[in-house]
Amino acid sequence: MKKIENIQSLAEKICKAEDIILVGHINPDGDSVGSLMGMKGYLEALGKRATAVVPNAYPDFLSFLDPDQQVLFHSTTPEEVCSAVNGAHLIICMDFNSLKRIDSLGDVIAGAPCEKVLIDHHPGPDPIFSLVYSYPELSSTCELVFWIIEELSGILGKEMPLASAIALYTGMMTDTNNFANSVLPSTFMMAGKLMEAGVDKEWVQKMVFGGYSQERMRLMGYMLSQNMKIIPQYDAAVMVLTKEIKEKFNFADGDSEGFVNLALNIKSVKVSAFFTEGDEFIRVSLRSKDDFSVNRLSRGYFNGGGHERAAGGRLFMPVGEVEEYFVKSLGEFIEKEKQAHLL
Repeated sequence: MKKIENIQSLAEKICKAEDIILVGHINPDGDSVGSLMGMKGYLEALGKRATAVVPNAYPDFLSFLDPDQQVLFHSTTPEEVCSAVNGAHLIICMDFNSLKRIDSLGDVIAGAPCEKVLIDHHPGPDPIFSLVYSYPELSSTCELVFWIIEELSGILGKEMPLASAIALYTGMMTDTNNFANSVLPSTFMMAGKLMEAGVDKEWVQKMVFGGYSQERMRLMGYMLSQNMKIIPQYDAAVMVLTKEIKEKFNFADGDSEGFVNLALNIKSVKVSAFFTEGDEFIRVSLRSKDDFSVNRLSRGYFNGGGHERAAGGRLFMPVGEVEEYFVKSLGEFIEKEKQAHLL
């Protein structure tokens, strides 16, 4: 792994700040929670007051990373979050590239008087940040945070605590789909160093993959057997999680985490789409394999973007029209890509 550029500036900002806010994205996943708790633990080891905030709750199976329930949810405690943000000396945003990814919390962060730092692995960061560490080539934000802490340790003389190591390993593991996607030599180097530091990878896997509720497992079975549609002409699969299905399976935030990856285990499927009906919009999750760019697909048709093989977005239409829209959009996109010689 090459050295992180301009790390001295971050070290100086951390040294000057006493109260530091760490911000994660909406619907926080393993990489979001892992990077937050990894950095939080390290900053606290330095003697700083570090507070992690996210727009809404993380999935229950990640609660082992926050055993004392210290992460603040803007959706349930907005006054406490606003007070903490406005009193901060430094804000570090992680695992998202735009304040749009944190919904109404974005206005709170934008209005804070202190400096704002970005640590992320998504392309196209917002210009609002005074210091940016953007490395889209890395597997995860947790991997980036790991290498940043490695550099900071040499400057500040403080090693990473075990709790931080566990959090960063968890986020990297989940964001790579258990080392299946976006894995580089540096990713394995990180994993090896964390295991040497005391991370028990079997225990982490048990906590993540063995911590699901009965309702989630039944929902997953239903979505695969009754809901998944295969579009053979486009080598694609689609699932639509409606409010009705959520109610049927007593859905909790995070219960569908990772479902979009499941269809890619089918030999013929190169593109997988998962749509989740919400109160204000339909959440879009897209994944692909080989050389198919769901980033371009999302930017062109789903009001979003992301990585080449992992992207997201939003739709504003009746849920009953989503599947037809996806098939039509995918067909148009593939034709355009072929004409541009990109597929």
